[in-house]
Amino acid sequence: MKVLHVLMSATVVASALFLNSCTKDSTSVSTPQFKTATTITSDTLSGSVKGTMLSGKTYYFSGPVTVNAGDTLVMQSGVKLLSKSPNAMLLINGSFISLGTKENPNWITGVDAYNNPSTYKQTTYSDPTVDKGLCLTCLNGVGKLWGGIQCATTCALLDLKWTHLDFVGGTVGSGSVLTTATYGSSYASGDLLFAILFENPNGNLIVEDSWFYGTSTDCARIKGGKIHIMRNTIEKMAFNDGDAFNVKGGTVGDMAYNLIIGTAKGGTKAASSGQAVGAPQTFINMYNNTYVNGGWRSVDPDRGANVDFESNARGYAFNNIIVNCRTGIRYLENPKADTTSSVNPNGDSGYGNNLYYGDSVSVTGQFLASSHLAKLNTTDIPAPGSYYTLYKGAHWFVVAGQPQPSAGAPTSNGYDGSSLVGKNNPKFVNYPLPTTSAHLRDITWAGGYDFHLASGSPAIGAGSTTAITPINATSAISNKYLVATVTPPNKDMGAYPTDGTGNQH
Repeated sequence: MKVLHVLMSATVVASALFLNSCTKDSTSVSTPQFKTATTITSDTLSGSVKGTMLSGKTYYFSGPVTVNAGDTLVMQSGVKLLSKSPNAMLLINGSFISLGTKENPNWITGVDAYNNPSTYKQTTYSDPTVDKGLCLTCLNGVGKLWGGIQCATTCALLDLKWTHLDFVGGTVGSGSVLTTATYGSSYASGDLLFAILFENPNGNLIVEDSWFYGTSTDCARIKGGKIHIMRNTIEKMAFNDGDAFNVKGGTVGDMAYNLIIGTAKGGTKAASSGQAVGAPQTFINMYNNTYVNGGWRSVDPDRGANVDFESNARGYAFNNIIVNCRTGIRYLENPKADTTSSVNPNGDSGYGNNLYYGDSVSVTGQFLASSHLAKLNTTDIPAPGSYYTLYKGAHWFVVAGQPQPSAGAPTSNGYDGSSLVGKNNPKFVNYPLPTTSAHLRDITWAGGYDFHLASGSPAIGAGSTTAITPINATSAISNKYLVATVTPPNKDMGAYPTDGTGNQH
């Protein structure tokens, strides 16, 4: 069944048209870029700010920088916005746009972390600034940590392209504006800061081709909105709590072609909790993602750190590669995911064509986790019929401890995964499988590895191009500089299909 495109509200369309009217050439004759009417002339941002940070320039901030409702702040390509204090953050009541390119990406990070990358960004088991994901040393480190992009309920557009978001987080201070209704009362004093907070059901969030490194907790907490999250790389995220992309009630869109490695808790997560009156049911497509070593630092043992649907959220999950994660795909039974809406009327499942690999029975024995709703599908690798003794050739959700939907079937949905250990290696171009580290939780970085598919990978040609259609929820944004680039599902699995159309990192 094809998923219908989501209808855009008049408010969002009007916002997109306003932004389109702001498009002008920059001072660069050879490369025209998106530009608002105002150019930012100072190299230091503070207080209320609007306008354009010009291509190739470096800017600094040491405290909260606010973009007022109706205003827009733009970063052209090759811009560096560097924090001098962990108190620095972006408070977006209007719109924020970062238009990095593959050739000239943008950076928002600490000034010391940017100037000394070999000290603060390392691909080793012993990292002096990131202990198993969380930037512990950076929490009070001047010139390293910054407080993220915190969007108020009035934020019309957050559009991030080819942008490095490194060492984001810290804690909410006492009396912070973030604890007020303007920011949805999403935080309490002492809470860890999300790298991105977005919470406008009528707003648009675009995050594509970007990087997250060393966050304190969630890369993005999304409490409503039309979203597009594609082709991003997530490394060293959180210590023992936090999801990469965590959406709540009233959120609709796609999460695809993301490489998510070593997350503390969840990878891509969807729930309808906190849904605002009049907001749509949460509906998220999760396809062609690659999840590696997820969930091993979570304080909650019931988190698999790949695909997660819960709390009346619906969605589709196809063409994903899941390697050495704590569990397989998670459809929560309490509060229950909307499994009815996740199954097409023609009987096809809400997910399929996903590859699972594990180096130990503790992993392979949880490909279909006994503590969750588990969806059986013959298109998965390995096919459940090859190891799941209760599989009867039909599609159904199984609830732990409950009778199966066939006469006389046992009430347990457990199985022995020992025969699956080391089988169905996805054959990444450069990544050690079986893993050589003593602890999967230690491998939290992508740098130095190559997750493209080598010749002979079982993931090549095993994906589905017809199971789902991208929702393209942000399609009302049509300006050529701001529009989302939607990559449809591929015939190959994972974030790096062999035709080169996926993740570009």
